[in-house]
Amino acid sequence: MFDYQQIFHVGHLVADVDTAMADIGEATGLEWARVQHVPNRTVWTPERGAEEVDLTFVYSRSGPQHLELLCGAPGSVWDGTAAAAGVHHIGVWSDSIATDAERFVSRGWKLSAAARPPEEGFGGFAYLTATTGMIVELVASSARPRFDEWFNGGSLGNDR
Repeated sequence: MFDYQQIFHVGHLVADVDTAMADIGEATGLEWARVQHVPNRTVWTPERGAEEVDLTFVYSRSGPQHLELLCGAPGSVWDGTAAAAGVHHIGVWSDSIATDAERFVSRGWKLSAAARPPEEGFGGFAYLTATTGMIVELVASSARPRFDEWFNGGSLGNDR
């Protein structure tokens, strides 16, 4: 059973994180955690295998629901160019990404991206896409303390 109480963010692809932070933050009153820039984020996709992608992202600080703004390299799973910009996924804490991903796949969802290939256990995240287009990002619940510290003003480790 999918536990909606474990949804903790909505991911929104943008062309520029700083511009989106100013635009969205000003209108909504959201405050942002420290912007993260990962110049060589490894992502695995069924089409391309493992590749390194430039990724910049930030989350709103207040919760329990957070807004994530992401901007990745053109053509990547996080491409936020005008054609791809907008709501991208919902993020859910998962105690077992492998088990949860297999459950989604057994129901016809497609594994669209992960930190590692399935045979390596997916790593810390996996994106699953429904035939109707909805994307769920499973995020390892073991990372939750790091995220909570980040939301409270600490570092996630890739501060810009």
